[in-house]
Amino acid sequence: MTTPDRPWLLQDDRPAPTPGVPAGVEYHRVHAGERRRVLRGLVAIGLLVAGFVGFAVLFRSLSEIVDAALFDRSGPSTPLRQAAGALALALLVPYSMLIERVLYGVPARSLHSVAGRFRFGVLGRALLVFGPPLLLVIALGMPASVDSAPWTTADLVWYFVIGMLLTPLGAAGEEYGFRGLMFRVLGGWTGGARSGAALGIVVTTVLFSLAHGTLDPFLFGSYLVLFSTMAIVTWRTGGLEVAVVLHGVYNVTFLVLGTTLPLDVGAELASRAEAVGSWANLVPSAMLAVITAVVWWTTRRDGPARTPVTGWPARGSRAVEPPGTPSAATTGTEQR
Repeated sequence: MTTPDRPWLLQDDRPAPTPGVPAGVEYHRVHAGERRRVLRGLVAIGLLVAGFVGFAVLFRSLSEIVDAALFDRSGPSTPLRQAAGALALALLVPYSMLIERVLYGVPARSLHSVAGRFRFGVLGRALLVFGPPLLLVIALGMPASVDSAPWTTADLVWYFVIGMLLTPLGAAGEEYGFRGLMFRVLGGWTGGARSGAALGIVVTTVLFSLAHGTLDPFLFGSYLVLFSTMAIVTWRTGGLEVAVVLHGVYNVTFLVLGTTLPLDVGAELASRAEAVGSWANLVPSAMLAVITAVVWWTTRRDGPARTPVTGWPARGSRAVEPPGTPSAATTGTEQR
């Protein structure tokens, strides 16, 4: 059963209220309440960053041991290293859910979306509509000539399999950690929905861009656009599905297309601090800006999707913030 009064992107089965999750609030306001709970939020962010770094170090070390023992290989450019990196990021999905469940007491499934589940219909529509044009502009922005990497046929096959199966999971892990858990933590620290969204979008975008290890204006600018896009579409659609699609298509295209050029993707990532970008790095940014505008236009009438009260709120209705949070009538800050 679908809900015809919802925007085309968010048409899906009618959701039911999720126990422990306040009704009628935007995705990033699930943890908002009378108290800011800043200390608890700092603990959550600290645990997230520790997992982000710890899983990466652990899986990288294991892949280096296995590569040396079984394949007599070393360095950042091996299929096994690529797979290990993707799996380390993918672990952030259950890890972020666990942090939220333990520290905030809400069901783990609420991290998917305001519907309390992963909306596969939203993911499918986003993939069909946004995936092909994003893939095309990324391909157009790839470098015309690169130094050849010594890939064997087996390497290329493995990179393709890893790219198609594991890289999307790694992208999802980053979204659940930063546009999911961290966005929600920061979004609950302010007095209103709009200020919470602004804080969450700015902080998660800047921190995650800096974590990619480059201050080159073209590369850093492309990261700022990419990650702000992920945060904005998460806010407007009330879930992580569209962000997972965009991030997944972005990463998969770069890996699969890059290795077939053949570009030494692992070495490029390992030396990102010394990399020099160009205007070509900003080509995908233009398409991401267009996609963000489309998502915003799609949700312009009802505003960002909210947690259900008894199914989806009727068109034009306003739900309230949790008790103790200033209302739109008194503060003028509620976001439609």
